[in-house]
Amino acid sequence: MITTQWDVLLLGGASGVGKSRVAAQLAQESGAFVVEFDDVVSAVQTITSAEQHPGLHHFDGVPDASPLDTARVLELQIATANALELAVLGVVRNRLTVDVPAVVEGDYLTPAAAARAMREGAAAGRRVRAVFLHEQDTAQVTANYAEREPGSGIQSDRADISVRYSQWLAEQAVEHALPVVDCRPWGTLPQRIGQAVR
Repeated sequence: MITTQWDVLLLGGASGVGKSRVAAQLAQESGAFVVEFDDVVSAVQTITSAEQHPGLHHFDGVPDASPLDTARVLELQIATANALELAVLGVVRNRLTVDVPAVVEGDYLTPAAAARAMREGAAAGRRVRAVFLHEQDTAQVTANYAEREPGSGIQSDRADISVRYSQWLAEQAVEHALPVVDCRPWGTLPQRIGQAVR
């Protein structure tokens, strides 16, 4: 078994803050497997309908969230994340059946789900850890989107929603006594995540 400080590391944070990039780096350094929770979200939304599971389909029929009020988009995003908490637990439980460490990263990982997964892991004698990345600069997230999706233009409205969601996640993480790590400076982020989960 590869030696890490964790069996499963939950890496939460808003869209566009750099989770995927640092998750890949952490996985490469530790020999861990990366689970992109967005893939799980897409899968469960595909196999359910709004009638079967309305909490997963708040954005159905809304091709572009921009016509919605920012506060409303944030409200729906939080509601979707809350509806996915059991899916987070399912992923963690599955990863704990194997001896390869895993980094699970995604926008819809909530601190409440992470705290519950950590308790379950501890009860099973396994090390589940969680860190939430935080970015409070809308201009930085806008720049991140531009680098990641150069064909999509300037996405300042989307970045504003992301920063507000990042703040909500950070506040919830504090309530659940989970570490919050600032995304910048980028160069030291993996080390600071490591320190946070020790």
